[in-house]
Amino acid sequence: MKYELIIIRYGELGLKAKATRKTLENTLVKNIKNALQSRKISYNIKKEWGRIFVYTDEIDKGINVLTKIFGITSISPAIKTDSNIESISRLAVNISKEKINKKNSFALRVERTGKHSYSSQDAAVEIGNNIVKTTKSNVNLTHPDLELFIEIRNKNSYLFIEKIPCHGGLPLRTQGNILILIDSLDSILAAWYIMRRGCKPIFLNIKPSLYNVLSDFIDKWHADQDIVLINSKKNLFKNIRDIISERKCYAIVTGQALYKDSKNVISYLKKLNEKTTIPVLHPLISMKKEEIEKKFSEIGIKK
Repeated sequence: MKYELIIIRYGELGLKAKATRKTLENTLVKNIKNALQSRKISYNIKKEWGRIFVYTDEIDKGINVLTKIFGITSISPAIKTDSNIESISRLAVNISKEKINKKNSFALRVERTGKHSYSSQDAAVEIGNNIVKTTKSNVNLTHPDLELFIEIRNKNSYLFIEKIPCHGGLPLRTQGNILILIDSLDSILAAWYIMRRGCKPIFLNIKPSLYNVLSDFIDKWHADQDIVLINSKKNLFKNIRDIISERKCYAIVTGQALYKDSKNVISYLKKLNEKTTIPVLHPLISMKKEEIEKKFSEIGIKK
């Protein structure tokens, strides 16, 4: 089973007004191109309403890149054919022969967009019958051994067997500059949450020992290596104010969480609010240590 493209889906982008949606989609496509180019992956991109298609011979590498791009909710390596029901059925049978036999069960998940001479139900019945005849397997719509997805979109059809979940959110660099205070591993996780909302992070690294970890994190999640390194906390608040002014930052983000030492945390945050003029955000403030550790593992931040 040789895949020829990757289907990309996005979520909340599709809920925006038409002009905003177009801008967000274009930025997402640009981010995808930049990320693939950075990994030297050859590709061709096509976009339709509600879908982005990446054609590449390096499917596995492409999947690894795309799962780290904000704005994408899920992806599927797929095979393409036309929307002729005989063509779809032939391809579906060939895929099924590789994956199941008479001891297994399967389910078809058919979606259709556009005008065709058949309904989604018609397609599912005809294709399903052909798979049963060939593989002798049974249909099980609840707990199948194989789920075969068929997306029929106008003149083309796409067949795939998995939907790989991604992190969703909004495309990076669509929501303005945010200053991230990097003074612990937790603050790198806080940056991840803000990046997922589409913000462009500017990293103020006040803990030099974290530089390599931070740089690897930025590369992994396809952000800009926009790091300002400060070797001393002397004049820290003045430096923060200067960067805010120069880079036109809309907010400051910290990795503070109350599980550490609530009294000191609150005291520090109070001082930070007093010394700056823009909002200070704390994505981790109410998270428990166990929750933060789990998220570290999920997004690949190594201690």
